[in-house]
Amino acid sequence: MSNAIVLNERSSQQTGSQIRGLRNSGHIPATVYGKDIGSVSVMVEEKLFLATIKENPRAILMADIPQKGKKPVTIQHIQKDPISRKILHIDFHQLNMNVAMDTKVTIHFSGEPIGVYEGGVMQVELYEVEVRCMPDDLLSAFEVDITKVGIGDHLLVSDLEFHKGIEVLTDPTAVVIKVSAAIEAELEDESAEATPVVPEVDKPSA
Repeated sequence: MSNAIVLNERSSQQTGSQIRGLRNSGHIPATVYGKDIGSVSVMVEEKLFLATIKENPRAILMADIPQKGKKPVTIQHIQKDPISRKILHIDFHQLNMNVAMDTKVTIHFSGEPIGVYEGGVMQVELYEVEVRCMPDDLLSAFEVDITKVGIGDHLLVSDLEFHKGIEVLTDPTAVVIKVSAAIEAELEDESAEATPVVPEVDKPSA
């Protein structure tokens, strides 16, 4: 847990114009939630925050919280503008380092499937899996070697080998990646596009 971040105090009663001014000054409004601290309204410098989480958005951060001291936290939710994708608000969650946590781990695929060299098409079904572990056992990412996956083969969640102390919560039968013959992949895409969308209709009241 080497990443550190400073959270500055702000009023929880700020108006909309004050919040906009905060963002225009290069800061992001945020809230820290925790059993020990309740909820604390804070702000964080946008540039430093983005640099801190660039490599691992789910990293455990040591946050310096006004009047509460240094606490380990994770990012629970990031609200973004739907058009500009600019961060509007952040929710931090205080961690108890002695209690297991549920979170998600990103899958990094290593190598190129042999089936792709044979003319197949790789289809990624999962980019992350949900796990339960102690905070100190949390991985920044999980490396998966996919070089041996041939045409017609697939890799399941149950095929992933995590180190001791990590419990995988995602359905073990879920497909992570598969390599299909080119024609088969095209047919799957066409089938997905051709599936009609049936609008929901309210039932008439009695």
